[in-house]
Amino acid sequence: MLDPDSERGRIYRCLVGRPQARAAELAAGVGLGEGAVLAVLRELADEGVVVACNGGGPRDDGHRDDGPRDDRHRDDGHRDDGHRDRAWEALPPGRVVEAVLQSDAVRQAAARRAGAELERLYRFARRDAGTYGALEVVEDAAQVLAASRRLQLAARHQVRVIDVPPYSGSSAYYLDQEVLQRQRMAAGVVYRSIYHGCAFDDPVAGPNMARMVEAGEQARTLDEPPLKLALGDDDLAIVTLAADGRPGVVSLLIRPSGLLRALAAVFETLWRLAVPASVSAVDLRIGERDRRILTLMASGATDDAIARRLGLGRRTVVRRVSALLAQLGATTRFQAGVQAARRGWL
Repeated sequence: MLDPDSERGRIYRCLVGRPQARAAELAAGVGLGEGAVLAVLRELADEGVVVACNGGGPRDDGHRDDGPRDDRHRDDGHRDDGHRDRAWEALPPGRVVEAVLQSDAVRQAAARRAGAELERLYRFARRDAGTYGALEVVEDAAQVLAASRRLQLAARHQVRVIDVPPYSGSSAYYLDQEVLQRQRMAAGVVYRSIYHGCAFDDPVAGPNMARMVEAGEQARTLDEPPLKLALGDDDLAIVTLAADGRPGVVSLLIRPSGLLRALAAVFETLWRLAVPASVSAVDLRIGERDRRILTLMASGATDDAIARRLGLGRRTVVRRVSALLAQLGATTRFQAGVQAARRGWL
């Protein structure tokens, strides 16, 4: 949300270091026009990231003092010039990170509800009465595997997968899948996969995942993905469920429809919540020194400030910050703060 490479992130970072700065000062600091800076500040204020100051300090009621409602907009789409003289204040980074985590929790809950809705749809689809034209139920295990193969061979752009236990495939199945996936990736098809967090511990699925990541698969892990899913472009989805009252699985083949679009949206939401697989297997323990460094990073402290606060050499801090970013799969300090909070490190 506040990537330092984006205009929003640059303006917020500048405001963190310049308490109660005005738009003109921020514009000079980030190299943008004053009007553009004001527009971003208003967006961030609406999202609870910054506040406009009133009488020398930020208001405590959570609202901006925009003056009389009739003067809020001019014919050219901008507010009156009085707002250009308003000072602005950044809310604490820790508070912003917590808001992001709460938003993520809401999206994950929505994804779980979608999984429950699919379960209900499955049960409905197997009744004698009632049909859903975009859905086909496949119960034979060989047909399920054949459908998965067809999905991958037909994909022109990307294959998206959510893989959850139980991992019932044999070693031969995984080896055959590797051959097919390597062929499709060589043809330019992108594979994005979300694995259950326990996949690393499975003696067959774990090594398969590691080899595919090394071969170019984009892989992430999530503690509890809500369903087992494969998507071939926007043309076909396969939802795999445990069979009722007997061993084996049943798959739902879903063709272009509102349901398929909903499944694609569920995948993209979970993808944003998941952690890069290349760092998920790292020991989740963290030392007290690194915990303090992460806490200061999340508050917006620079390397020099962290070094002074902890009595460490600057080079030591730079090395540890770099190592922590790599361990968390983060490219910015803000992302590192979010990931560390998810893991319970802060």
